[in-house]
Amino acid sequence: MAQGLAIPAQPLALDNQRRLSERHQRAITRYYLDAGVGGLAVGVHSTQFEIREPQHGLFEPVLALASEAIDRHVSKRPILKIAGLCGDTPQALAEVGLALRHGYHAGLLSLAALKDAPVDALIAHCCEVAKQFPIIGFYLQPAVGGRVLPIEFWRRFAEIENVLAIKMAPFNRYQTIDVVRAVVETGREDVLLYTGNDDSIVVDLLTSWKFEHQGRVAQRQIAGGLLGHWGVWTHSAVSLLERIKAARAEETLSAAWLTEAAAVTDMNAAVFDAANKFHGCIPGILEVLRRQGLAPSNCCLNPQEILSPGQAEELDRVTQAYPDLVDDEFVAENLDRWLD
Repeated sequence: MAQGLAIPAQPLALDNQRRLSERHQRAITRYYLDAGVGGLAVGVHSTQFEIREPQHGLFEPVLALASEAIDRHVSKRPILKIAGLCGDTPQALAEVGLALRHGYHAGLLSLAALKDAPVDALIAHCCEVAKQFPIIGFYLQPAVGGRVLPIEFWRRFAEIENVLAIKMAPFNRYQTIDVVRAVVETGREDVLLYTGNDDSIVVDLLTSWKFEHQGRVAQRQIAGGLLGHWGVWTHSAVSLLERIKAARAEETLSAAWLTEAAAVTDMNAAVFDAANKFHGCIPGILEVLRRQGLAPSNCCLNPQEILSPGQAEELDRVTQAYPDLVDDEFVAENLDRWLD
């Protein structure tokens, strides 16, 4: 993970009757693996938190499908398996047990269920989970169920022994800076930084972050991305990350990166439905995959989650405007094999 990985968030492949299509669910995982990702996050926001509800009962089946597909499809390189962990402490620990049963390596710990808890209670929760499983912190934006977290929380979180990384997804520059600064001020160079800011992917990954620690200037970079946006056009996303890693090793950056950063953000606005406060975020991801043949529909478990008016047209526009950032040809060449 320290090398900088492209890690997509796994969507949920449902048919028009909102039933899980195991065939398409496996195909999506195979697509990510052949696209060159370094890991996969399953049971997270893009997978739909409703999979945990008793009437659906899909959390463990989806974890199992992804893990089995990874084990069968990849043998020559390691793939990091990340399980989403939600709920209060007993629920999160129960989900750790399921993740371990299916061979996952770390948990992306959501604090959405503890929205009103004080910092002490949040840290106690994180410590309990970290005793059982390596954890990745998750700064989720309030628009999709997260909460604002003070820099004090991130300082204390970064001091927890079994913290592997932090996914920063507040979609807010001030709050992103809080996380980076907090990690630097703890002196923990082994706590990795990953962007989840789908609205600022390229800028996050290209930025050198400098803060003072114990009388010297410490410099950090965001290693890679754990992103819902990278659940679509993934082959191009992997290429983008590799180009960014090469570019940030140079002494100077081309101004052309600013143009590409704007293009990626424009594409994400269409997929995530930023114009409508992200209401169509998950259907937008699924619609891209449906058009490519990887998902059977853009249906969600929650029937209220649908594409917003005009969102399909926005997807048409960005697909045509940025052909170098899509991967339709790659998918078309391999789709039958992935679905087999």
